[in-house]
Amino acid sequence: MNSKNIIYLCALMFTLSSCLNENTESYRLDSELDQLLVDRNDFILPASTDFNKIPQSKVNPLTREKVDLGKLLFFETAFGVESKKPELAGTFSCSSCHVPEKGFRPGLKQGIADGAVGFGKLGDGRVKLESYKDDEIDAQGARPLAVLNTAFVHNTMWNGSFGDGFANVGTEKVWGKHDPGTAINAQKLGALEGQNIEGLIVHRLLYNKALIEKFGYTQRFDRAFPNMPEEERYSRKAASFAISAYLRALTTDQAPFQMWLKGDRNAMTDQQKKGAILFFSKAACNGCHFEKNLGSNTFHALGLNDLFEVGGRKTSLADRRNLGRGGFTEKEEDMFKFRAPQLYNLGDGGPYFHGASKQSLEEVIEYKIKGIAENHRVPKDKLSYYMYDKGLSAQEKADLVEFVREGLRDPNLKRYVPAKVNSGNCFPNNDPQSRKDMGCE
Repeated sequence: MNSKNIIYLCALMFTLSSCLNENTESYRLDSELDQLLVDRNDFILPASTDFNKIPQSKVNPLTREKVDLGKLLFFETAFGVESKKPELAGTFSCSSCHVPEKGFRPGLKQGIADGAVGFGKLGDGRVKLESYKDDEIDAQGARPLAVLNTAFVHNTMWNGSFGDGFANVGTEKVWGKHDPGTAINAQKLGALEGQNIEGLIVHRLLYNKALIEKFGYTQRFDRAFPNMPEEERYSRKAASFAISAYLRALTTDQAPFQMWLKGDRNAMTDQQKKGAILFFSKAACNGCHFEKNLGSNTFHALGLNDLFEVGGRKTSLADRRNLGRGGFTEKEEDMFKFRAPQLYNLGDGGPYFHGASKQSLEEVIEYKIKGIAENHRVPKDKLSYYMYDKGLSAQEKADLVEFVREGLRDPNLKRYVPAKVNSGNCFPNNDPQSRKDMGCE
C-alpha cells in the first residue's frame, strides 16, 4: 500500500471515529432525556387541526368554521369602534398586543391597543397618542401573556381568575367582586370564552349585526354558529367563541422539542438536548413548568418587580394585579403568586414576567437559577419553594437558554396569520403611522 493510500485510510478512519463519537454522545443525551421524561406523550402537543385532541369548552366545541372566523377577528381592526377618541376608531385589534412575530406578545413592555399609534418593527414603535391621558388608554397593569397553547390553560390570566373549574373550585364567593367578567354566568362558559367576552368589552371591540354585515362577516358568523339565536350570533358572545376557538388551535407543534418528542432525534442539537436535560433535572424548571405546554395551573411567588416600576402606564403600587392570585382570591396564602406560563416561542420577544422586569432570556434564567427575590414588598416566607440557587455553571446556563430559545421555538407561526381581513384594513393596527410603518400604503 503506497503512502497516499495510507494517508487516505487514516483520514477515513479518523472521520468515522469522530462521527461515531458524535453519534454516541447524541445517543447518550437522547437516552438521558428519555429517562427524565418517562412518557414523551405527556408533552406532545396536538396539531392545530387535530380538534379531537385539543381541550375545549363543552359549550363551544371546535369547528373549522369557528377557528377560521376567529383567525380573521383576532386581527380585524374594523370592530375597534369604541375608542375613547374618534380619531382612533377602527385602528386596533387583539393582535395590537399579541404580535405573532413576538411569540404573540407585545413588541414593548406594555401592550396598548386604543390610545396608541405606530408599529415600528414588530410592535416596538408603538407610542401613546398625545391626546390620550394615561387613564384613557387601553393598557393593563401586567404584561400581556402569550396566547400560544392556551387550550391547555385551565384558569386564564396571571392570577387564574377565569374558569369555574380546577383552581377556582371553592372561590365562588369572590366571582365578580373585583372583575365583572368573572361573574358566574361568564365563569361557566369556559376560561377562554368567559375571559374573551369580558376582554372584548375592556378592549373596546364591538360586534353587532350592523357592523358584522358592514364588514362582510355575516355569512361567516352564520356558518360558524348556525344554531345560535340571532341576538347572540351577531354579538360579542359569538365573536368571543370564535376567537377562543382560534386561540385553542394555536399550538406550537412544529418546535424542535416537539419534533424530537415525536421521534425525530435530529430535530434538536446536542446543546439543546443538554439544556432540556437541565430543564427537567438540575435546573428544576419542571417544578413549575410541567404540563403539556410547559406551563402549569400552579401559582408561585418569585418576588419580581411590578410593571409600574419599569414605566408601565395606567398602573401603580395600588394595582390589584400586583397581588397576583391573592388579588383574586383575597387569601393571604395566595398573595404575590402568579401562574406559571407556557414557554414556547419565549425567545421571540421580551421583556419577561408579569412586571416586564427582565429584558432577555439570559436575565430570566439567571434570576430563576439564583433564587434571590428582587421585590422587597414580597415577604421571604411567601417565596416559591423553587426559589433557591441551582448552582449552574456558565456553560449550563448557556445550554438552558439555547433549549428555551431555539428548542422550544416553533418557526412557522405565520400559518396562524391571515393574508388579509374582510375590511381590507391594515393589521394588527390601522392608524396612519402603523400603516406607514408596515408598508400598507
